[in-house]
Amino acid sequence: MAVVAIFGPTAVGKTAVAIELAALYRERGEDPVAVSCDAIQVYRGLEVTSGAAGAAERAALEHRLIAVAEVSEEFSAGRFAELARAEIDRLLAAGRLPIVVGGTGLYMRAALADLELKPPVPAAIRSGVEAEIAAAGPAAVHAELEADVAARIHPNDRKRVARALELQRAGLDPPDRESGLWTAQLRHPTALIGIVCDREELAARIDRRVDAMIAAGAGAEARAAAAGASRTARSALGFDELIAGDADAVKAAHRRYARRQMTWLRRMEGVTVIDRSGLDDREAARLVLAGADSAGTG
Repeated sequence: MAVVAIFGPTAVGKTAVAIELAALYRERGEDPVAVSCDAIQVYRGLEVTSGAAGAAERAALEHRLIAVAEVSEEFSAGRFAELARAEIDRLLAAGRLPIVVGGTGLYMRAALADLELKPPVPAAIRSGVEAEIAAAGPAAVHAELEADVAARIHPNDRKRVARALELQRAGLDPPDRESGLWTAQLRHPTALIGIVCDREELAARIDRRVDAMIAAGAGAEARAAAAGASRTARSALGFDELIAGDADAVKAAHRRYARRQMTWLRRMEGVTVIDRSGLDDREAARLVLAGADSAGTG
């Protein structure tokens, strides 16, 4: 028994492919369960905004680690690592097949590998950084980051700018300076599968996804969550743009994030990349299954 991990940019269809992959594994007598690795899908009340699996999708494939925290809670990769590792270990011990699905690179690393994650920074440092960003914006404080770290973080990426600056002020190395092959620290035999598609198809998928989210009430969801949302909850993709009702800006935010996800994917070691351009979900799932088999996890 092993683990299958599916990573890819937003809107590429990871959940739909995972559902079809699970059906293929059931034909082999396996008992699959999806484990979500998404920094926003952990929040109750942001299911539409985060693109979490809906009721029909969860009926087709059981999902874990969705809606496990209140929007007022700060959530970290360290906390997620504890939950995800325990979940994966329990599933394996029960003879079930974890299909880890996500688009948050750090959370996937935290779930799959024995990484030494950064400790929480002192509250005074965190609140100071947040106050500065609220007053001047992330691009202004980005200038304080050390050059090698700043080069890897977009000035408008509020969450990553804040985290890097907090760690820097606390005397800790930002995650963007970490080195080492994280796949060498995998906790279980794991097939790492990256799903991609061509740029035009992904852009169209993003547009359709955002339109569907808005139609399903993502704007109202974000507005309802806004008053008590923690910093990490407010980092949901397009959160402020949804509140403002600016669909074009939400789509632009998704496209920017997809580019960052692709950058992370290209840096992954030992990943089998599946190009699903022009393929339906079942066809893509068959390629994922073949890739997992080649990695020795079938």
